[in-house]
Amino acid sequence: MVEGDSAMDLWHKRLGHPSEKVLKFIPHVSQHSRSKNNRPCDVCPRAKQHRDSFPLSENNAASLFELVHCDLWGSYRTRSSCGAQYYLTIVNDYSRAVWVYLLCNKTEIETMFLNFVAFVDRQFDKKIKKVRSDNGTEFNCLRDYFFNNGIVFETSCVGTPQQNGRVERKHQHIMNVARALRFQGHLPMQFWGECVLTACYLINRTPSSVLNYKTPYEKLFGKVPKFDNMKIFGCLCYAHNQRRDGDKFASRSRKCIFVGYPYGKKGWKLYDLESKEYIVSRDVKFYEHEFPFDVQLDTTHSTPFIDSEYVTEDIGFETYDASFEGGGASMALQDNEQTQLQGGLHGDCNGADVAANEGLSDDVEPGEPEVVAEREAIVASEMGRGMRNKVPNIKLKDFVTHTIRKVKSSKSSSAQEDASGTPYPITYFVSCERFSIRHRNFVAAVTAGKEPNNFKEAVKDSGWRDAMRNEIQALEDNETWVMEKLPPGKKALGSKWVYKIKHHSDGSIERLKARLVVFGHHQIEGIDYDETFAPVAKMVTVRTFLAVAAIKKWEVHQMDVHNAFLHGDLEEEVYMKVPPGFKNTDPNLVCRLKKSLYGLKQAPRCWFAKLVTALKRYGFVQSYSDYSLFTLHRGEIQINVLVYVDDLIIAGNDIAALKIFKAYLGVCFHMKDLGVLKYFLGLEVARNHEGIYLCQRKYALEIIDETGLLGAKPADFPMEQHHKLALVSGKPLEDPEPYRRLIGRLIYLSVTRPDLAYSVHILSQFMQKPCEEHWEAALRVVRYLKKHPGQGILLRSDSELKLEGWCDSDWASCPLTRRSLTGWVVLLDLSPVSWKTKKQPTVSRSSAEAEYRSMAMTTCELKWLKQLLGDLGVSHSQGMQLYCDSKSALHIAQNPVFHERTKHIEADCHFVRDAVVAGIICPLYVPTSVQLADIFTKALGKAQFEFLLRKLGIRDLHAPEGGYWDYCDIIVIYFRLMWCY
Repeated sequence: MVEGDSAMDLWHKRLGHPSEKVLKFIPHVSQHSRSKNNRPCDVCPRAKQHRDSFPLSENNAASLFELVHCDLWGSYRTRSSCGAQYYLTIVNDYSRAVWVYLLCNKTEIETMFLNFVAFVDRQFDKKIKKVRSDNGTEFNCLRDYFFNNGIVFETSCVGTPQQNGRVERKHQHIMNVARALRFQGHLPMQFWGECVLTACYLINRTPSSVLNYKTPYEKLFGKVPKFDNMKIFGCLCYAHNQRRDGDKFASRSRKCIFVGYPYGKKGWKLYDLESKEYIVSRDVKFYEHEFPFDVQLDTTHSTPFIDSEYVTEDIGFETYDASFEGGGASMALQDNEQTQLQGGLHGDCNGADVAANEGLSDDVEPGEPEVVAEREAIVASEMGRGMRNKVPNIKLKDFVTHTIRKVKSSKSSSAQEDASGTPYPITYFVSCERFSIRHRNFVAAVTAGKEPNNFKEAVKDSGWRDAMRNEIQALEDNETWVMEKLPPGKKALGSKWVYKIKHHSDGSIERLKARLVVFGHHQIEGIDYDETFAPVAKMVTVRTFLAVAAIKKWEVHQMDVHNAFLHGDLEEEVYMKVPPGFKNTDPNLVCRLKKSLYGLKQAPRCWFAKLVTALKRYGFVQSYSDYSLFTLHRGEIQINVLVYVDDLIIAGNDIAALKIFKAYLGVCFHMKDLGVLKYFLGLEVARNHEGIYLCQRKYALEIIDETGLLGAKPADFPMEQHHKLALVSGKPLEDPEPYRRLIGRLIYLSVTRPDLAYSVHILSQFMQKPCEEHWEAALRVVRYLKKHPGQGILLRSDSELKLEGWCDSDWASCPLTRRSLTGWVVLLDLSPVSWKTKKQPTVSRSSAEAEYRSMAMTTCELKWLKQLLGDLGVSHSQGMQLYCDSKSALHIAQNPVFHERTKHIEADCHFVRDAVVAGIICPLYVPTSVQLADIFTKALGKAQFEFLLRKLGIRDLHAPEGGYWDYCDIIVIYFRLMWCY
């Protein structure tokens, strides 16, 4: 290659692969020429080849911002490095300058466009006269603004995107350059956000034939752009390291890749390959012919399955081939690099280019290298948020959780900073800065993990293909089925794959679990199954179990049974179709099941019976309070096991005894030792000397993300006071499924969120025919979640082993049935372990009767929990205090009252009164203002709601700057005793 060719190639790559015609107008390149026998660029046809274009419009704007074109791109199936799915493109018709705004969801279009209008007004002293877009509904939110400000809003005809050709062509231009940059740097797909932002920057500085080979930058600013800072995107570079913390022997540089030109800074945007951070630096050494991500990946994986089967489903973009070797089937995945980007992008959440990458200003003074600040740092000053350094409380140094500012993953939107430019990014409300590194890594791994939703998604990943192969192999080795022809009159059940990532206690992935689940809901009772019941641990039992473990300083470990249901023998004659993704050479053969399989109605019962036998053989005693609890006492040694299907929580006071017992389980079954309990059924568990902290942070963030409210303004409390939701008579939702799914998820979230109990109870009453008002109320609860996504309960280690209950009622609260509402909470001294909001079964004739029925329900819970504590080896000899704010109800409970007003509640009277006489409970009065159960019976205002949360022991250890209560210890209401008599 001659010298001229080399220089031309270098600038061709630096400028995002423009044509030779365009390159001749670049001052640095114009003196060079290319030889005739120079080889073509391999990247250009892969990135730019397209169909012939429509004729171009001859109508051009006469001045700057007379006309702007807008369009939304997305959503894209892969989120960018900070979770983006869309981007908004704005093109100035006169200068052809382009701006890109990266969005989390479509609802942010209004905010971003208004920001752009303000930008044009301030920086260019111009008013936008016309806005042109396609016929998409995403711009309807701006119609009122256009009308009130005299802006003409033009839309294309339905099904005619060519009428919005300026921006449609610009989309193609951006994607051509972005693809070229990604291919050139061999970058993973999650970097597409940086590719798009850089493409925007380069396009604005690339000559265009439409502009007589001037650049959009020149048309906009009246001067030629500078090219001195141009480097090849994705190349290797080393940035000067100024964060050595005084260590003279620490590395003086950071190994990075070049990923763009940050707006508002004179430096380069880099991605640190070790810390996974984005930084901006001016002190950089570039190696433009080295690409760290240039690794050839082996994309062919052989996966054995049932004899002579192969993948048959349509998998979308990817292409799958079946080959047969030695009689066994295999599945091969062919990499399809021709698959084009076609969804929305979530912009990089680091730096000013988060909101938009105009990339038009070169006149910025150089500064020191720094970690790119989140968008929140800019908005914080506008909102009056403090900018002081955050120092975690020393008392919480042992706690651990996920630091959002350190973890970047394209697979988890919830763990990413908000790239939308919203004044309410999610990172204002969830953080883990005060937790230790060990658990921080664990929760980061849990957050980053993304399980496939279906077989089509899973089969694209080699890890999940291996997991399915291992599952099928395990089923065959266990002789779970035999291949037979389906007898006449029999029906074969279908099946599906369910995927789960299993983690070790240190956060590392233990394995990818692919589970084959049978469609058991198609089974016929009496033919395919008889008895089905199998107990699982109640969530109240889980919380009580962990609360006792915290107080008694027990070691708490977790184990998982591999293919648990395969250990149960199947007595009934059940047939199953060949698993999804496979096909037998003989289509008439189906699987006759010999062993129980996940999804079968009788499978849990078969497995649980086998597990009980093994535990009893070791000497465990099954609890009568909760049949999923097993206890063992041998002298001073105590071991307790809590079972939830195939997940086991094991706690005890002797670590050596625990190891011996776990070894015994390993002999009986194929067990996976997951170590110290960290993550159980979606519950995140953190522990230190103060106690055990339970929350569902990841689950809450998934709910917020699913409803598209990551950028929404948070609510201070979950439900408006004096609501009339039960009286709403509007038009039902056309599709009630999203509402039902959301309420179902909120119900499970209330396992560690007592603050949601009342709201979820109210909203769950409208599952059959929800209206728009009910949907809006549910979204308000989600906006409340955004303010405290990591909120949970602390099971304190300094609590005493004594139970106390708090009960309240809201008399005749239901306007339709006039039935009263009962709410209660039970504390193990300082730790909340049980709570509920429930409508009473009958109408109460007075508030005293309603309060008394509430006392009866709480007494039932107290007696059961006392019995459960006894099974855990905790003696509770003293009477359990029961706090009530109704003196009339207390009088009925403590005296043999019997007259016309109480005779119809005689059963409850005798039940509560007998418990009082026996000394089991001790009823005490508490004023309504400090009644803890008040939060479970009505919607409260902000002040009272937060006051009761503090008293209940609910904490948000994930909140930045200590959350709402600024790292203070939870105020335990010892003073409540002063109100008692």
